[in-house]
Amino acid sequence: MINAALGAVALLTPTPEQLAQAQLDAYNARDLEAFVAQYSEDVEVYTYPGVLTLSGRADFTARYRSRFETEGLRAEVTHRAVLGNRVIDHELAWTSGPGQPPVEVVVIYTVEDGLIARVEFVSGSSE
Repeated sequence: MINAALGAVALLTPTPEQLAQAQLDAYNARDLEAFVAQYSEDVEVYTYPGVLTLSGRADFTARYRSRFETEGLRAEVTHRAVLGNRVIDHELAWTSGPGQPPVEVVVIYTVEDGLIARVEFVSGSSE
């Protein structure tokens, strides 16, 4: 009986890959509520090499609320790798409006307790 209950809980907990895909789908739909729901209350976002750019769901929500107003906003995964509780996506992201080229980025999502707890962006630019 206990094993059956544990199995049911495991089925309800999304995998890291499912979380990464759900947040991507919500991002592309500009569904802020669904997007933020994939992240932990104390989510941390970093830019490579380990520079903390925001912390906590409130700051995270505020950042993406304004970003979701950008016309043409979307992202495509060109390659995805899953390693334990980490999902590494190579993406093209259109973040600057219509007619602008995409930004190439690698995003590393770290999942803890069934939610994305850490995000690290590695930019393709040399700036």
